[in-house]
Amino acid sequence: MSYKLVYTRQAKKDARKLKATPLAKTAKEWLSSVEEDPFADPPPFEALVGDLKGAYSRRINIQHRLVYQVLEAERLIKVIRLWTHYE
Repeated sequence: MSYKLVYTRQAKKDARKLKATPLAKTAKEWLSSVEEDPFADPPPFEALVGDLKGAYSRRINIQHRLVYQVLEAERLIKVIRLWTHYE
């Protein structure tokens, strides 16, 4: 059973920027992969620490990341960022 993707306001802004780049295809593939199984490898993911503890990151390219949080009880993936490196 797959998860449902929900996007933060920032992720929606990031998606508009990403759509205008060649990275859009890669990001779409990663989102599909995460939607099916947020912990599947590849692509590799890493658990984040600090302010984003509980979130995970996957590289779209060297600079841009897909940052998401898994809400297991609701079967949701909350997409936090899709563009620049998290801060």
